[in-house]
Amino acid sequence: MEVSDRKILVVEDEPDIANLVALHLRDNQFEVRVAADGATGLSLATNEQFDLVILDLRLPRIDGLSICRELRKNNRYLPIMMLTAKSSELDRVLGLELGADDYVTKPFSVTELVARTKAIFRRIDAIQPRSQVQQGLLSVGPIILDQTRRSVRVHKRPVDLTAREFDLLAHFARHPGHVFSRAQLLDQVWGYGHDGYEHTVNSHINRLRAKIERDTSQPKHIVTVWGVGYKLEATATPLRVV
Repeated sequence: MEVSDRKILVVEDEPDIANLVALHLRDNQFEVRVAADGATGLSLATNEQFDLVILDLRLPRIDGLSICRELRKNNRYLPIMMLTAKSSELDRVLGLELGADDYVTKPFSVTELVARTKAIFRRIDAIQPRSQVQQGLLSVGPIILDQTRRSVRVHKRPVDLTAREFDLLAHFARHPGHVFSRAQLLDQVWGYGHDGYEHTVNSHINRLRAKIERDTSQPKHIVTVWGVGYKLEATATPLRVV
């Protein structure tokens, strides 16, 4: 997809900020819609096709965290970039836990926001390859991921994962046996800019284990390499792309 094909929704109640962001994104050949309150933003994001939502967390009618939570219930993955106040560390943590892909703190550089927007699209293109072969099945032992349908089966049992949990498991499945530090996982799955939120990785690993492991006290699939990070155990069945 070319940059000019990307459609972005900006949900921001401060007109000066919304117009400035929209202006710079349009200068970079993005198509942009603007919503001035949370209810309108959620309605647009739910009923129209967008490639990214840039979402202020402090919004009238419906707050940004509630919007993020609702969008992550949808099967179709929609990237989210949060706009937060510099002092709102708790909001940033909650937003990342709910599945936001990146954040920018106010006051922010519009140039940086545009750069982060392009970085999100590059990561999406890397995570969701275009070719028919690359969009097939990833299989490691009893774990089978359908990258097209974004579905997972473990021991032939369907497992319901959030968008971020799926991306994390898919990243492991593409590199079975490879040990990743928390910082590497933040960079490669969440994207850059999440320094200091390594507990986000821990909580997602724990939730993922609760869904795919038979005994979370003795995980057999996603294992901890003490002092280093985590890996998806490479079993006797090799990784294959179908």
